[in-house]
Parts: sequence; C-alpha cells; structure tokens
Amino acid sequence: LTQNNLFQQVCFLSVDIHDLVFAGTMSSRKGLNGACSVHEYTGSFGGQSAHFKMTSVCGHVMTLDFIGKYNSWDKVDPAELFSKAPTEKKEANPKLTMVKFLQVEGRGCDCVVLWLDCDKEGENICFEVLDAVLPVMNKPRGTERTIYRAKFSSITDTDICNAMNHLGEPNRNEALSVDARQELDLRIGCAFTRFQTKYFQGKYGNLDSSLISFGPCQTPTLGFCVERHDKIQSFKPETYWVLQAKVNPEKESSLTLDWDRVRVFDREIAQMFLNITKMEKEAKVESVSKKEKVKQRPLALNTVEMLRVASAALGMGPQHAMQIAERLYTQGYISYPRTETTHYPENFDLKGCLRQQANNPYWAETVKALLSEGINRPRKGHDAGDHPPITPMRAATEAELGGDGWRLYEYITRHFIATVSADCKYLQTTISFSIGPERFTCIGKVVTSPGFTEVMPWHSIPLEESLPHCEKGDLFPISEIKLVEKQTSPPDYLTEAELITLMEKHGIGTDASIPVHINNICQRNYVTVESGRRLKPTNLGIVLVHGYYKIDAELVLPTIRSAVEKQLNLIALGKANYHQVLEHTLDIFKRKFHYFVDSIAGMDELMEVSFSPLAATGKPLSRCGKCHRFMKYIQAKPSRLHCSHCDDTYSLPQNGTIKLYKELRCPLDDFELVLWSSGSRGKSYPLCPYCYNHPPFRDMKKGMGCNECTHPTCQHSLSMLGIGQCVECENGVLVLDSTSGPKWKMACNKCNVIVHFFENAHKVRVSPETCDLCDAALVDVDFNKAKSPLPGDETQHSGCVFCDPVFQDLVELKHAAMRHPMHRGGQGKRQGRGRGKGRRPGGRLNPKKPKDKMAALAAYFV
Repeated sequence: LTQNNLFQQVCFLSVDIHDLVFAGTMSSRKGLNGACSVHEYTGSFGGQSAHFKMTSVCGHVMTLDFIGKYNSWDKVDPAELFSKAPTEKKEANPKLTMVKFLQVEGRGCDCVVLWLDCDKEGENICFEVLDAVLPVMNKPRGTERTIYRAKFSSITDTDICNAMNHLGEPNRNEALSVDARQELDLRIGCAFTRFQTKYFQGKYGNLDSSLISFGPCQTPTLGFCVERHDKIQSFKPETYWVLQAKVNPEKESSLTLDWDRVRVFDREIAQMFLNITKMEKEAKVESVSKKEKVKQRPLALNTVEMLRVASAALGMGPQHAMQIAERLYTQGYISYPRTETTHYPENFDLKGCLRQQANNPYWAETVKALLSEGINRPRKGHDAGDHPPITPMRAATEAELGGDGWRLYEYITRHFIATVSADCKYLQTTISFSIGPERFTCIGKVVTSPGFTEVMPWHSIPLEESLPHCEKGDLFPISEIKLVEKQTSPPDYLTEAELITLMEKHGIGTDASIPVHINNICQRNYVTVESGRRLKPTNLGIVLVHGYYKIDAELVLPTIRSAVEKQLNLIALGKANYHQVLEHTLDIFKRKFHYFVDSIAGMDELMEVSFSPLAATGKPLSRCGKCHRFMKYIQAKPSRLHCSHCDDTYSLPQNGTIKLYKELRCPLDDFELVLWSSGSRGKSYPLCPYCYNHPPFRDMKKGMGCNECTHPTCQHSLSMLGIGQCVECENGVLVLDSTSGPKWKMACNKCNVIVHFFENAHKVRVSPETCDLCDAALVDVDFNKAKSPLPGDETQHSGCVFCDPVFQDLVELKHAAMRHPMHRGGQGKRQGRGRGKGRRPGGRLNPKKPKDKMAALAAYFV
C-alpha cells in the first residue's frame, strides 16, 4: 500500500464490467446504492505501489431535462422550449444515488481510470463520472496527470491488459456531440410533441395513443413505413402473359424452359407468339455453356447487419436483439456489439478466435479443417475507425446461454467462421433452345465446393434437378406449350430488416439508436408488427406523415436529420463548434415549429376524416359536477372523461379499468366518483375527475386520487382510510381499499405494495384510535360467526394490523413476485410504521414515519 511514505489510490470506474478477475487477492463488496459492486486489490500503477478500486455505473449517470416549471404542459408555451427554457443535468436514476456512490468511492483517490464503453455515449458518460468524482479526489501536484481512459473492444484478458498498458485520455469532442444530440432531441421533440398531443387529444377521442410524439429521427423512420404503405395503396395491378414450354429430354423426365422475352402485356401479341410456337413439335438446342461461378463469403459483421439478420432470420426485434448482444458482451462471449466496421484489423488474432470454437459439435469439423488447411484471408470491408467487427470471444454452449441468447451467439459465431472460410463455388450450365423463332433458356447449378455455406447452410445453392447432357443441334420433343396469365403484384410492407437498411442509407440514427427509433414508432401505435416482422402503419401513423408532408415535408423526409447527423459527427471530430451547431439547428426547427403551428389546420383536415370528435366518442359513465349531465368515458388511449355540454376533458389514471363508484359524489365539487382498478390482483382506488385534474389542496398534485386526498372529513380520503406508513417505500401510506371485501386489502398510495388481510370478514373499518407502539391507525374487523378465525368464537376485534398478535396470521404482504409474512413470532415490542400523532385541522390523524426506520424494517423482514 505504501512506498516511500507515499499513499496512492487508483479508482477504476467502468460501465457494466462486473466480471473482471485480477491477479492476487481481491476483496469485493456492494456499494452504498446496492446496485454496483466494488472490487479492491493491491497492484502497481505508474511504477508505484497502489490500492485499486474497480466499480461500475449503470448506463448514463445524468440525463438532460428542463428545469421544474418548464416541465408543465399546461403553463408553458411549447415555442419557449427552443431557446428560453433552461436545461439542467439530473440524475438519470435518482433511486440509485449514483453521484453520491461515486463520490463516496472516489473520495481521497489520486487517479481515475475510465473503462466506459468505447463509443460516443461511453465518452459522454466518462465526463459525467468525472463531474461527480473530481471534486472529492485528491488535488494533483503541479502538472501531474490524474485522468486516464482505457480503450478496448472486448472483455478478454489480452484486450484488458493491452488497454491498461496503453491508457489515453477521454475525448471531450465526442462527449460534446452526444450533449448536442441530447439537447436537440429534447428541445425539438418536446416542443412538437406537446403541441400536437394537446391539440389533437383535445379534439379527437379515438386516436388510441397516449402521446402523439415527434422526434427528429423517429418521424423520418415512420415516414419510410408510410411511404411504402402509399406505394401499396396506389398500386394498380397489370395483367401480363408468359409463354411456358416443357420438353422431354428422356421418356420419364421433363424440363421447364424460361421464355427469353420474359413476359408481354398485350394479350393479342402473346397469343401470336403461342400460335407460332405451337406449330413446332421439337425444341432445338442452340447453345450449351458451362461457367464456374463464385458466391462470395460475407464481410465481417457490424451492428446493422446483425440487427438485419436478427429480425429477418431469427424473428427478434432490433431493440431486443441489441439488448441480448449487450448482455453477451458484458458476459465476455462476444466483442463490443456497436460498430460500423466490416474489416478486421491487421493484428486481429483470427486463428486464436477460431481455435476457441474447435470443440463445439455444431461446427467443430469445419473449424478443425480450416485450422489444419489454413484460413482464408477475409474480404476487405469498410474501416469506420471505431471498433473491430463483432466476433465471438469465447466458446459457449446452448445450455449456458439458452433461448435467444444462444441463437444470436450461434449466428455471430457462424458468421465469423464464414468470413475466414472459402467462397462457395458452383458450376452453372445454361442451355439455350429455339422453338420456331422464339428463344428459351434453362439454367442448372451444381456445387463444386460448398465453402462458407457449410457453416451458413441458409446461403447454400439450392438443390436442382441436373440438366441432361446435350450438344448444339440436339432436338427434344415438346410435351407442352401454353400461355400463362399473371398479374403484377404490389410491394409488401417494409420488414424491420429493410427499414434498418433505409435508415443506415439515409443517415437516420446511429448503430446504437436505430433499434430505439423503431421501437418508439411501435410503442406509439404508429405501426404494428405483422407476421414476418413487417411494419404496417396505423391510421394515426399514416395521417401524421401525410400531415407533415402537407405542411412541411422536411419534418418527415430524412434529408434534414441526415444533415444534422453530419454536423454532430463534425463536432465529434473537432471540426465544428458545439454551440454554433446547436444554435443554428435549433433556429431552423424553431422557424419550422412556428410555421407548423400556423398551418396545423392542414393536418387537422386529415384527422377529421379518420378520427371521431370527442363528443361523438365513448359511452356515458358519470355525471359532471358543473352541469350534472353525463360525461362520456373514452376508453382509447389516453383514457379520459369528456363533458360535451361544458366542453371539458378530464384525464384519468391509465393502464386499468374505470367504472362508476356507487354514484357517490365528491363533497368539494359534486362530481360523481369513479373507481380505477388494475385488476383483481392489483390495487384500486376511487377518484374525483375534477380533483384529479385540479388539486383542491396545496399539498396535493395533479394526478392524485382519493387515496392521496388530504380532505379532513371525506369518507374516501387518505385522512379517513390511511392505516400506516408503507413497509417498503419512503413516502407511501397503506390505505384501506374499502371496495375489496370479502378479500380485503390495503394498498400503498405510492408504490405497488399490497397487503391482504381479514379474508371473508363482513366489515373492515379504520378506527380513529392509534396504536401505542407504532402510531398506526387501529382497524375494527367484524366477521360472520360461521367464518370467524378469531379466538374464542369472537366475531369482532379492534387492533393494530402490525402489532396485534390476534391479527398476525390474518395479514400477508404481497409485492409483485416477492411475498413476506408481515408478522414473525417472538419480536416483543416492535417499532412499526404508522400514522403520526399530529392532527390536521378537522381532526383526523396524519400518516407519519416511525422514529426508527431500521427497527421497522427489522420487524417485517428479519
């Protein structure tokens, strides 16, 4: 640890590298956030003894967002988001407390070595990590270097050691290009999305999408799908005719000949050719040619090709395929899966990579043959200067990886073996016939050397009947000659693989973001994935794209985004100024936004044809508190209530069912209450449509139901039905679900915790009294005599859900798959979580956290 009384610590900070093994003794522990491990060991660094810490982050540490007040859709003009609205970096996942974790581990360290993914996003995360740890690290002495960057493409011993021996510096320009993309996508996407979502959801009831989103990459992606749809719709089939002939080279065999004219579109001319050839009895061989042909082995594998094959051949969506590839990479099975390169570096150990696959039963013979006979030099591909192509890094079995993981690994491995295999060679025989004045052809192929198709059999030359041996001048009897009528067919909807190709060709997105954009248009209900993973646009997707074309075609065409991507790449190369690119691009889109807003009537005309107005949508459900007429419940996303008389729309909780709640009314505004439920196994709570959208008290926010309402006397409010502090989350309160009988339960009003209790009880009521031990509200329970589980045949009991021993076998906590009994014997007095003793004006008790949080957890989860 020390040398010449000098103590030096080195903090390794990496992303998703959890399985590194270091020589010597290493201790491992969980960090304070519980998500990231910390590995500590002693070694040497820069010729001195050092103490190392190796830890990780979970993706981006920070995310970009508008400051608080600009996140309100109702109070902010979307046009302000282009320039006036300030942005700030926030923790990407506050629950992980990643910044605090990094600062705790980095405090007192002298150096930091960054092992983030070696792409632009990885460089950006490098600087997020540095922003967190530099303030707490030891200050450098003079010009001493303290920040290092490791460059690697796979998690293997060789690559890791090589990276450690050639440490560089993080690339500020690449990080800035990511910052620019994030800010452009945030400002442009939010401005257009907020405007068109509010405008169209306020007018139409059956859009069936909770968000009418716009994205600089997402919208051109949708544009490709709609462009193909338009071609299909405008296609007019044409009839054509083909002359088909069959000859008999031998008595029991026949050969179908292809007409050299291929087809004609005039029925009379086709009939003329038939009449001419029908007079002939024999077909004459005019020429026989034989030529050896080659089917080239594939180029080395890059991300786009992997995603194409995963969709077309393996049936995996691009985002799912990318997630599997990232998992295989972090487990050390494949090299880095985000690369545009299709050319192996000159120093790439092809043989070493191949030897690792010599024992797999699926391709062992092919690999051993290549190693003994010598591998073929891979084809020269494109070197994008980022990462080597995707290759397997160690052997694996189907049992290890299972399911989709194995299928993707198998394809990557077969593709790699194919790149160092021989080309496929075959002999192509072409026989040309004449029947009268018309020429016909027959082609046959015979494989002479299968080459790479042995390991990629789906690329093999299909087996065909061998052609007869013949020479020029031979005559074969004609067995049939006829005219076949056919029709031209429209193109099919784009497959994901074809869409990926178009996006790559036009520069829409990056190899990492392409799957995200495709997933977004599916999630927004703009397209549906049909059989064969074909993308069929919905009415909403079609109308949006047609509307963009009508107002400003550049919003949907790939040209402008492609130009922006080029500018972002120039920032990464240090050839363009970050602030100038940002300012110029935002100015262009701000002008487009204002023109879009002024011209929205053009898109609205298209919407009117395809969708129904709010007043004509939905079914009557509950009464409005203003006019006392029935409001209509619109079930299509986003579900909401609409009063056609007042012309008001009220948002509702999503992803559940809504029904009238006993015709009861809110005491504040006279609106009829509705009941939201996520199903019999989930939770449910009543809500007032008006209060849900217009919070009646200062301590309430928009989107709160009766289970969070602080009304002091309403029988449905938190004040009347709250029992105790949630056993898992920080701010939640367990609230009695008064509609759940006879399978009674209470549910947290913040998280998904549900507590089942007192099954088959006749009545459950929250008492105004509180528990002396934990401050939770007492519960009065009334059972039928025949079903009472209470001792001594009692039918009524009042006590604390958490502390009363009579209730201990009648209460059970459920949370997703986790299931814990809430009572354990022999605890004695326990500090629970309950409602505090401070009273709100009006009299009822307020929920309050316990004095000893850890004691409360111990009470439940010993």
